[in-house]
Amino acid sequence: MTTDHRTDAAIISASLRRPEVFAALFDRHFDRIHGYLSRRFGTEAAADAASETFLVAFRRRGDFDPARANALPWLFGIALRVARSQRRAERRMLRDPGVHDIPPEPHAAADARLGAAEREALRLALARLRRPERDALTLFALADLTYEEIATAMDTTPGTVASRISRARARLSGDLPGLRPSSTPTPKEAVDGR
Repeated sequence: MTTDHRTDAAIISASLRRPEVFAALFDRHFDRIHGYLSRRFGTEAAADAASETFLVAFRRRGDFDPARANALPWLFGIALRVARSQRRAERRMLRDPGVHDIPPEPHAAADARLGAAEREALRLALARLRRPERDALTLFALADLTYEEIATAMDTTPGTVASRISRARARLSGDLPGLRPSSTPTPKEAVDGR
């Protein structure tokens, strides 16, 4: 198997003439999109949402801004919109976590340190956040996107993303007293997008 070294923008542009080329974008980013969706919405809902994300992206590939080399933030934005249509699945998972099989991501060491009671408390606290705050925070924490990438995904500014994440963390720290303040980025990190 050879690695496609073209930028996402080049792949999308080529797919306008040759639709089969879009498969390279799917191969490159499906695991990240699916991983984020499965940790946020549960395994069953994630499969449908991830597939729908790429179907929508394929249909709207002509709308992609070719000035952006990386399509991942655009794909996460589509995934958020698709997932909003599946909001009931998220609410059920957040309120009753035992119903869903949520596999931990390999890099999610924090998940492994949380016990069942802490995971349940976190899910309930997340359920109480406003949707924009929850979306920004989960894109940051689960998808490992920068503030700039989250802003692209959510069609907003990095400053708005920083405010939403800050408000989410403040609300979570009230609901979860064990949340460590050291997880809040320094002003320089916030400016740098992390």
